[in-house]
Amino acid sequence: MVDDKEKNMKCLTFFLMLPETVKNRSRKSSKKANTTTSSSSSSSSSSSLPPVCYEIITLKTKKKKMAADMFPRKKPASSSTTAVPQYHQQNLSNNNLLPAPNWQGLYPTIRERNAVMFNNDLMADVHFVVGPPGGTQRLPGHKYVLAVGSSVFHAMFYGELAEDKDEIRIPDVEPAAFLAMLKYIYCDEIDLAADTVLATLYAAKKYIVPHLARACVNFLETSLSAKNACVLLSQSCLFEEPDLTQRCWEVIDAQAELALKSEGFCDIDFQTLESILRRETLNAKEIVVFEAALNWAEVECQRQDLALSIENKRKVLGKALYLIRIPTMALDDFANGAAQSGVLTLNETNDIFLWYTAARKPELQFVSKARKGLVPQRCHRFQSCAYRSNQWRYRGRCDSIQFAVDKRVFIAGFGLYGSSCGSAEYSAKIELKRQGVVLGQNLSKYFSDGSSSTFPVWFEYPVQIEPDTFYTASVILDGNELSYFGQEGMTEVQCGKVTVQFQCSSDSTNGTGVQGGQIPELIFYA
Repeated sequence: MVDDKEKNMKCLTFFLMLPETVKNRSRKSSKKANTTTSSSSSSSSSSSLPPVCYEIITLKTKKKKMAADMFPRKKPASSSTTAVPQYHQQNLSNNNLLPAPNWQGLYPTIRERNAVMFNNDLMADVHFVVGPPGGTQRLPGHKYVLAVGSSVFHAMFYGELAEDKDEIRIPDVEPAAFLAMLKYIYCDEIDLAADTVLATLYAAKKYIVPHLARACVNFLETSLSAKNACVLLSQSCLFEEPDLTQRCWEVIDAQAELALKSEGFCDIDFQTLESILRRETLNAKEIVVFEAALNWAEVECQRQDLALSIENKRKVLGKALYLIRIPTMALDDFANGAAQSGVLTLNETNDIFLWYTAARKPELQFVSKARKGLVPQRCHRFQSCAYRSNQWRYRGRCDSIQFAVDKRVFIAGFGLYGSSCGSAEYSAKIELKRQGVVLGQNLSKYFSDGSSSTFPVWFEYPVQIEPDTFYTASVILDGNELSYFGQEGMTEVQCGKVTVQFQCSSDSTNGTGVQGGQIPELIFYA
């Protein structure tokens, strides 16, 4: 019996792997062995049934370990570490190469083993035909993996209304976006690209994959600029992403003229057009708003297969035309622009001219109150200023300082000191750089009245500044050599909800630094 017990202990694993019918037969033999003599036990061992294990061994419970802990990845002497990335690359092209025998043993974690199944026909029990007609792609899937990653797939394959289909058509999702979603579900990897991120966000929303959707929104927020803000505004409303919508409005408000002149503005829908034209804080000249609306109308005519005529442009604009605050334009802008565009009727043109000139102003359908725009904030980095007979002098040398912020802002210009010897005019070349790349520059003049006040000098368009990155602000002044200069400079300044840090710049060749010098103010929108 001792030998039999040792034998039974060795085959415990085999017993656990036996089919249920064989186990039942084993249990019956075990009961029979307990009620017979040792001779009958010997007889049973010579029966036609195979030897079975019937003694259960109590195993000690230990702290559970993950597969990666039990089988730590070894630093290879060969190319084994590239196995998973290579397989991913093959699967992206759907090569469906057969894995090596016992391939399961090559990967210590369930994540890596699932990754092998990504876009692989091996054991696939469903296929998707993804994309619009003429641009479809057939992709394999595994119901269990998909159901674990998405509640929509779970309902599709295992819910009460599940249909047992071998092929599912998805015409409203782009193949690249669907593959990106599958890669996240199978491999726990997020692979986003600028040209497919919106489509991937749509797929993630449709199949309720919230973490992938959040990653798409974060990607869009970090790549947000005036060029794509209007399109992203339209999409963020469609996808019901309020945080992204707010970030889009921040960019559109501060860089309104750039956003309105972008190609993306012409791609927005009519509802988004109305919301932009209605915006009170839009920081743009009204003639720019008017011209942008006409550009949108021209593209909309093409989308609706209408002839490019003045009548059709006005037709597609509809009541949105009256959201443009034409009476608030400068008279020259109206006379040389809107009045000669042909979009306004003769009566509208006459009434607006009377609005500008007559004491008794006619009633207008257009909004006649100017937009509020944005109020610029000023970050002053010096605690005092002074002047001396031997400084501050300008002889074509550069005054420069570096700064960083903790929130996204838009630098609109700099506040500069003027002459300490009475009224004077200065020519100023201002520049803003990041890691040596020029982001904005402008050459302009300003008049100083001899006081110690600062005088604003503006960029043509506000420059978007990302948080936690140092930028270089520079100015080259030409004018009265003796001017005021700052003293008791601060390395950190709290301006509203924005914290600004300053440090010296190697570009500064005229003495400006953190403690003193020129560029006393940063003017920005937040």
